[in-house]
Amino acid sequence: MKRIALLPNHVAIVPDGNGRWAEQHGLPRLEGHQAGAENMRRMVEYLNEYPIKYVTLYGFSTENWSRPEDEVRGLFQLLGEFIDKCVSEFYENGIKLRHLGRLNELPQNLQQTINRAAELTKNNTRMTLGLAFNYGGRAEIIDAVRCLVAEGIPPQNIDEILFNNYLYTAGLPDVDLLIRTGDELRLSNFLIWQTAYSEYYFTDVLWPDFDKKEVEKALIAYSQRKRRFGGLQRGKKGNRVNSITPGNT
Repeated sequence: MKRIALLPNHVAIVPDGNGRWAEQHGLPRLEGHQAGAENMRRMVEYLNEYPIKYVTLYGFSTENWSRPEDEVRGLFQLLGEFIDKCVSEFYENGIKLRHLGRLNELPQNLQQTINRAAELTKNNTRMTLGLAFNYGGRAEIIDAVRCLVAEGIPPQNIDEILFNNYLYTAGLPDVDLLIRTGDELRLSNFLIWQTAYSEYYFTDVLWPDFDKKEVEKALIAYSQRKRRFGGLQRGKKGNRVNSITPGNT
């Protein structure tokens, strides 16, 4: 396994291609989503072996409600099953689970599952895993503005630091590396505020096939980027570590 000199602090993933993967294998779309959920578990386990403190996964967007009703119900069921299967493992491995999005619009039983897992893992510190479910970047910004207005915050007091505190991701750092699988070259309304200076990594590999070797390619690509943040060269931002391999922490 290759050594990686510089790792991102916050990795966000748009795990695209489940439906096409299912079609290629002659399976129903929901089985593609099942394969995608299983890969999420493997990917979290793998990334947790590195000193990557924050991982955010895009599971269901505010636009996904327009999909067929049976597919939407199936996605809700898969998320509940994913959390139920993984929560003990997350707890034992120091992973804090955090939901990002409009929780109150989800089915009551799914809300309860998410809240129980978040409560159980709230004191974990090795990694924070954000599950963006019923999430939209524009909705997030609108909700933040509504809160600011409702609280009567004077306009002159609003700056980027304050605004960050009203986002779903309050307390989380900006995204260093955004990975999108499935050969699509867009953000799809995902963390549009938090990725202003992210490094993007796009691949044509479908999400269920995105394995350890593929994520390693993304991490290596990130380590070779030069990040200027709109100015002159100022060094790379991330986990400043030397020759890191999984488990070598």
